[in-house]
Amino acid sequence: MPTFTQSQLQALADALGDTTLGLTGSEIGHLLQTCRMSDSSPTLTKRHRIYNAFVEEQNTRQDRTHILAFVRKALKPEFHLRSPERFEPLRLKVNAALLFAGLAIDEAGRLDEVARAATLSEARRRAQELRADLAKRGVHPDVLRFCREELLADNYFHAVLEAVKSVAEKIRAMTGLTDDGTTLVDRALAGDVPMLAINALRTDSEKSEQRGFANLIRGAFGMFRNPTAHAPRIQWDMNKDDAEDLLSLVSLIHRRLDSASRPLRP
Repeated sequence: MPTFTQSQLQALADALGDTTLGLTGSEIGHLLQTCRMSDSSPTLTKRHRIYNAFVEEQNTRQDRTHILAFVRKALKPEFHLRSPERFEPLRLKVNAALLFAGLAIDEAGRLDEVARAATLSEARRRAQELRADLAKRGVHPDVLRFCREELLADNYFHAVLEAVKSVAEKIRAMTGLTDDGTTLVDRALAGDVPMLAINALRTDSEKSEQRGFANLIRGAFGMFRNPTAHAPRIQWDMNKDDAEDLLSLVSLIHRRLDSASRPLRP
């Protein structure tokens, strides 16, 4: 198994031990114990305490298994129930360090392999340029939030993938359903009296539009959800122009959902 470089370990420790957003001293102690790592410097500052523990662990075992376990546990959403406002900023800081090792923590706390970022400025530049272009297009705010540097380290695919997933999240939030994929679309948007209607459904044209909208979402789910079960996303070479067009499409879906009504059902 590959190991972290010294600079990568330092960057990780600095992020996890950040004075404002980082883990507390008691959290660090708990995680080190849970991950069976030596707490050799409990009296030092948080970032130095974490760094020393990481270095000792990697030097002893010659792998990074327990360090990755520490990171995963530290970035589990449920670990931050008492201070949920801390989770996302801390995740972004940790991902900025992990990108150089070809890794990233997603919003569910899962550790993924991604394309390595040569520099932070490269990933940051991608995020700023994409966000600026989409803002000019007037895309939906729920789409803009996926233009983040740790997502764009992977050639734009992950940003589009996460944006598409947000459509399913919105439909579930609006309907109370727990399904996913085409099943979710069928239950929420299909049928003579759907749970969510994007128009009055009085004319054949309006009913056709409703069916077309449901098919549009099915297509988006099929294109950006199914392939990930069969092939690594780093093999999908998506450029910036394609990403902008696809994110604009997701923006349209979000806007139509925002204005959807809940028809009375028999």
